[in-house]
Formats: sequence, structure tokens, C-alpha cells
Amino acid sequence: MYKELFKKIINSNDYFSKEEQKIIDKLIKESILFKKDDKFEINSKFKIGKLSFEKNYALLEDISNEHKNIKLDFDYLNGAYDGDYVVAKRVFNPRSKIKAKVIEVFSSKAKELLVYVQNSKFLTVKENIELDFKVKQKYEDGQILLINSKSFELIKDIGNINNPKVDEFISLYLYKELIRLEKEIQIDAKMDDTNKRVDLTSLNFCTIDPASAKDHDDAIYYDEKNQILYVAIADVSYFVKENSALDKQAYLKSTSVYLPSKVLPMLPKKLSEDMCSLRQDEKRYAYVFEIHLDANNLEIKESKLYEAIIESKRKFSYGRIDRVLEGKLDKYTSLEKEIFDSLVKLYELTKSFRSKRLQKGYEFRSTELRLKLNHNSELESIEQEYSTASHQLVEECMLFANIEASKKVNSVGIYRIHEEPPFKAITKLVDDVNMLGVKVKLQSTVHETITHIQEKAKKTTLSKEIDELIIHSQTQAKYSSKNLGHFGLGFDSYSHFTSPIRRYSDLVLHRMLKTKNTPNNIDDICDYISIQERKVDQLVWDFEDRKYARFAKKHIGSEFKAYITDSERGLAKVYDKMAGMKVVLDNYKGQVIYSKLKVVIKSADLITKTIIASIKY
Repeated sequence: MYKELFKKIINSNDYFSKEEQKIIDKLIKESILFKKDDKFEINSKFKIGKLSFEKNYALLEDISNEHKNIKLDFDYLNGAYDGDYVVAKRVFNPRSKIKAKVIEVFSSKAKELLVYVQNSKFLTVKENIELDFKVKQKYEDGQILLINSKSFELIKDIGNINNPKVDEFISLYLYKELIRLEKEIQIDAKMDDTNKRVDLTSLNFCTIDPASAKDHDDAIYYDEKNQILYVAIADVSYFVKENSALDKQAYLKSTSVYLPSKVLPMLPKKLSEDMCSLRQDEKRYAYVFEIHLDANNLEIKESKLYEAIIESKRKFSYGRIDRVLEGKLDKYTSLEKEIFDSLVKLYELTKSFRSKRLQKGYEFRSTELRLKLNHNSELESIEQEYSTASHQLVEECMLFANIEASKKVNSVGIYRIHEEPPFKAITKLVDDVNMLGVKVKLQSTVHETITHIQEKAKKTTLSKEIDELIIHSQTQAKYSSKNLGHFGLGFDSYSHFTSPIRRYSDLVLHRMLKTKNTPNNIDDICDYISIQERKVDQLVWDFEDRKYARFAKKHIGSEFKAYITDSERGLAKVYDKMAGMKVVLDNYKGQVIYSKLKVVIKSADLITKTIIASIKY
């Protein structure tokens, strides 16, 4: 109601319901609103808008879109919650910084609030705000509850914060992803395609994935004699029909969530782990790129795309293929030897393509941290996963398919774009690198500047840290209906084609390539899935930080190696046995970024995830 009312006010509509007119009369009486030349205007002392809760403050989103959104302290909300429409009065403090406090709250209906109990009080989990309400029912301290924002009555008892298994619900709730816990849509998936598919079941396709993988999106086969690479991708669009209930749910999720030791799939497991997954020794429908390579000029001569049926002959782990590429063969069958020989030849070829690609794109030292949880959902260890030869082999094959897919869509498609970073970001990067003692200068182009910095960094012990600074200077990759190129990879055209089991973007692209039609709402799809992608990343980081906080709470007094990540706020990150754990330093003395030091854990808060540590001098 309130959203529509304020829209009418901004547009100076004449017709209002009796209830709406009462609100307008009240606002006029309180000098918040007035009419001038038959148009409504808001008194400049006030702002009307919608509250959006961030981590440490509330943001008032101006309904007129004519003024900047302003931050409000949680102490000045007057009982308002996330999503409420409010009137805020601007307050000028002695330092001339504009602040505001809520004086009127409009809330059309009660909402759910995730709270925890402390000393017979409710505090919100997200913002740590104490609610003005005394808990009548007896709850233990640390109990996590969903309550009604108006009546404060219990909706659901989640469990106690001391139980590590509540972390998943908390992270999903905070990022509005409880859909992941809903019952899966029941489906009756059958392979009964009446269209004629190309039969590729005789080819020695194989999958290469992490050892624990259950969803196999892609399989590859290399015909060395004819220099043809086949990239087979799960034909998800055959099973997930556009606008079906299954499709609508997949769109809402838009991506699978990969939590430590657990996957919350975009699609029901019947599809993601069975009918769509390119499992060993099972016939599966695939959408296949047949890519003809020119080994002499390191170019793609042509590519063909068609629906096919394949049968993966072997499921390999990255580790197994790494050993093959290093010439350290385990026991193998004659079939496996045949596959290994072709993969070795393919790897040598893709290495040459990769070298050519990196003349325009970039290579960063990347390490993936894998948190390992025990049966009680507690953090047990960290595994650091590096980009190895097998990863690079698969990556180059997928890049071929993604590039070719982007070339086959209409001028309006679904592209994965990464725009060149702005000049301001690059000048800051140069300044930051110089502060580390590595002398660099701006070059004539952004590409030349970045490669110049990387070359200088190679002569130091700071290559990894400087790569991190370069990554932070980049714009964020996203989806777009317009082709704006991919700066980081150095491609003029790029799309996501190879992971339709876990990414909605790829599913949409498959449909577009099959039908030659572009959805009318393609811009909305691109915007939504880009936002979802970032949100899911934040959800996973939130969950991981909760696991780190639990570990820290059990290891008060323990010593770790860390480096400074924020020289203004005194933040550091552990890099040894519990790599990735972020800490706030309580005795920080201005060490420069990336300074290495020893820290001792002092405290850990399971609600806020804040870990306090002291530098050991």
C-alpha cells in the first residue's frame, strides 16, 4: 500500500482512497508534506523513503529518486525495520554532517525477524539491534528464533547459537535464500526425445572434476588425427522447459550454492546428480560443440553445435589427470591409456592457445580455499586448491565452447561481460603497488599498465599480493544482453555455456541457441542473475566466517600467522593452518598492508562473526 501511495504523491495524482487521504492529511498537518501549484512537495527538513538494512547502518532510499540515499544509525530508527516506509527528520550535528532520525513508521504488515536471546532481551541477528521488548517466555541465552515484528510472538525456534548446525539457516535467512530449504519439485524425467540426435556414444568422452563432484556438467573428447575437440555439455534445456514450475524455481535460485561439504543445487537432485549429469557408462543427452582447431595458427577454424547423445567412458579427478600430465601413470586399462594419450596431446595444444590468449588477457596466482567440516558441522581443516595443469586443460576447453557460443547468438544475447577498470582505479593500483616498495608507472593503456606491474612483481616476493591488488582494482564481471567484451580474459565476445546444471545463464543461452529467439525480458534476466550471483557469493562468505568464528572461540589464546588486509581499520587475515580467517586487531600500530605478523586469538562472537586478535610483538 505505502509504496503505491508515495508513488501517487510524487506523481501528484488526484485520486486517493479514504485511508490514503487520512495519511496525506496527517503528513500535511505535521508540515511534512505541502501542496504547491496542485503538486505535492516534501518539506526539505524531511525525507520519505524505504529502509534497507546494511551491516552496520540503515539506508534510507529516497522515494523521489531526486536526492541521495542517506545513512541512519540503528539508534535512530524509532522501531522501524528493514523494508519499512518511514519519514525521517534531518538533523544537523555540530560537525555539519547531515544525519536523520525516523519520526514516523509506515508498515503495512508484520514481518519475520531473526533474533537471538540475551539476558531476557531480543536482539536482531543481522544488525545486532536490541528490540524494545522484554522476553516473556523463558529461553536460554543464545537461542535463535524467528519472531513476528509486531507481536513479538514466536514463529519458529531455530536452535541455539552454540549448535554449529544453525549456521546454514542463519546464512540462508540473512540473504533471503530460504527457498534452498524448500521441498524439491518432483519430476518424472525421461530420455524420450523424438528429435534425431547425433549419436556420439562411440567416442571416448571423459569428465574431469573434483573427486567429490556429483554433478558433471561437461565432458571432453579430442580427435587428435583431425584436430577436433568435442565439448559435450549437459542438455538441461531438454528437461527444464521454459516457464514451467521447474524453470521458475531455477530462475529464482539462478545458481547452485556451494557450501563447505555441501551443495544446495539450482535443480532437483534427480536432474543435477542423475538425468542431466554426464555420469560414467550411462547414456546422456548433451548439447555438443564440435570445434575444429588449427594447431599451426592457433585458431578455431570452425565450430558446429548440435544435440547429441554421449556416454562418458571415464570419470577422472583433477589429481589423477595431473599425474597423467606429469607422466606419473597409475595402473590403467587399455581404454584409459587411449584417453590419457589424447589428453596429453590436447594439453600441449591448449598450452599454446593459452600462451596466445594471455597476450591480451591476464593470468593471476589464484588459490581456492576449501573448508572441511566434521560430522558436527564444525571447521576441521582448510585445503588450499591451486590451479594445476588439469584445471588449465579443462578451463581452456570450456573457454573455446564459451567463446564459440557467444558468436552464435543474435546481436542481443546473454553475454558474460567484464569492462575495463576506470582510470581512477588504475592510478590507485599504481599508488598501492608503489607503497609496497615496487616501483611502477602508468603506461599508455590499462593492459600495458597491468602487465608492467606483473612483470615488476615477478622480481619480488610479492607477486601473489600484487595480483590480489590488481584483482581488487577490476570492475565486477556480470551478465548483459549487449556484448561489451571480457577485459580480464581478453575476449571480444564471451558467454557462459558450459554449466547449465548450476547456472541459469547457461540454461537461457542453450534455449536461445536452439530456438534462435531472444526472451523479451532478457535485460531483466541479466540484471537479476548478476545480482543473485553476488548475493550467493556473500552468503557463502557469511557461512564460512561463521565457521571460522566457531573455530576461533574454541582456540582462544592460539597463535597464527597473518597479514594486514586493511591498514586503516587494522584488519588481518590468517594465512597458515587456518588460512582465510579474518581478524580485527586490538593493538594495531599502523603496519602497512600485507605486513606479515603473528597474532593471538582473544575472543570470538558467534553472532557477529567478529574475531578479535592481538599482534604478538
